[in-house]
Amino acid sequence: MRIDLIPENAAGTPRRVVRSVFLLGIAVCCLSAQQPAQLFTVTPEVRAALDRVSGESMRGHLSFIASDALEGRNTPSRGLDIASEYIAAQFRRAGLEPAGDNGYFQTANFVLADTPMDGFELSLKTGIETVNIAKDQVSFNIDRALKLTSSLLKVDYADLAAVAALKPEQVAGKAIIVEIPDSRRAQGPRRLEMYMARQEFVSKMTAMNAALVLTIDRLSARGTGPVQGRLIDPEDRRERVTRPPSTPVITVHDPRAIKLFDEAKLGPTTTELSLKVPAPVEHPVPLRNVIGVLRGSDAVLKDTCVLLTAHYDHIGMRPELEGDNIFNGANDNGSGTVTVIELASALASLKQRPKRSIVFMTFFGEERGLLGARYYGRHPVFPIGKTVANINLEHLGRTDSSEGPQLANASITGFDYSDVGTIMESAGKLTGIKVYKHEQNSDSFFDRSDNQALADKGVPAHTLCTAFVFPDYHGAGDHWDKIDYANMEKVDRMIALSLVMIADSTTAPKWNEANPRTARYVKAWRSQHEK
Repeated sequence: MRIDLIPENAAGTPRRVVRSVFLLGIAVCCLSAQQPAQLFTVTPEVRAALDRVSGESMRGHLSFIASDALEGRNTPSRGLDIASEYIAAQFRRAGLEPAGDNGYFQTANFVLADTPMDGFELSLKTGIETVNIAKDQVSFNIDRALKLTSSLLKVDYADLAAVAALKPEQVAGKAIIVEIPDSRRAQGPRRLEMYMARQEFVSKMTAMNAALVLTIDRLSARGTGPVQGRLIDPEDRRERVTRPPSTPVITVHDPRAIKLFDEAKLGPTTTELSLKVPAPVEHPVPLRNVIGVLRGSDAVLKDTCVLLTAHYDHIGMRPELEGDNIFNGANDNGSGTVTVIELASALASLKQRPKRSIVFMTFFGEERGLLGARYYGRHPVFPIGKTVANINLEHLGRTDSSEGPQLANASITGFDYSDVGTIMESAGKLTGIKVYKHEQNSDSFFDRSDNQALADKGVPAHTLCTAFVFPDYHGAGDHWDKIDYANMEKVDRMIALSLVMIADSTTAPKWNEANPRTARYVKAWRSQHEK
């Protein structure tokens, strides 16, 4: 689909000079090689709806959503539940139809697992000396019982060539002792780089059947113990049985273990490790997506829809930190959440609704692995085959990107994967926002947010953001008063117009089959439409 402005003096069309979206009667022609041209006009009513989008209104919403009172909206948490109630109240206020199994809530029954530490044991024995590691000097996230005795293999994590040269016969069955820097202490893009490097290292150890990765931490004298409240999707657990588990990782904060590490030579050591981790104890926990719908006006097309989505969770608190230990998540992703709220209110003011329905939805658990979006993908409220597009929102409020100021622009992941990027680019031209393909991040970030869950089902789904990475990303300083509300207001008007353009067109966005990266999504789309 290509979107062009109707030329001046086109046959049967009064002359219009397109200089600003504030001019009325702007026309957009949506062209497709397979479909006849469809005409879209920005009417005075649509213009008025766009004008209702208010940065000050979003400031009010976000100052609550990202307040300390909600304690970082971890999944699950009291703060997350309060946020979901607040979002539902705003959908109710806007007059959206509830679309969940319980009003505006789609409830997913997950399992929460905690590891009891009464039976935890970890010891390191070298010769006649044995170091018993205390329970408060370890940190780990292990989702199963472990009982292990193994010799230690010391690896230089920073020596990439040496790590790459490791052979399976050296690693298999061994506990690897290593020093991996904590990415959570880094700032800006370095945080993500360090996290990805750690994941790559653990994946390599898993592929070579390492029994354990034991990493030392010189900066914290005490650990956090096991990650409690690990979420398990009962439906996903059945699939996990067929997948080999990842190599477990334990961080040790004991100075004696650090001394042992420093004194050991690289390669096989004479130290024997003994480990016992008790089995997790589980209990059920309900989690909720929040869903409202603005019903379309066309007798047939109202049964099809476009989704506007954002995740409303963040990463909660770190009680072990001194000072500010609440990760408020104002930009990630309070900004996306309040945009969904604001656009629901603005577009609900339309007396003449678009032809297709517009679904406003906020997901739980994105930070835990796209949990809410993947649950919706398995249990769609609106048929996947009739869902024509998904615009997902992330990081809309901060303009102080790690790449420099980002004003009056926005980038979409997988820009040329489908027609959605071109539609949003055209909406941007009408509203003074440059919508562009980020050459480095557009494709690489495609699978890093909730749009991926919908794309896997065949829906042309993309994530829009203003800054891919920004100061305080996943940090405690991501506060609501750092948001550029005036800029977010402008970007959000472009998003609102994009939604109306897609929802009011008889031509649905399509995947770009000429792009080889879309092959799996095209296949999924076809499977939905051949049913």
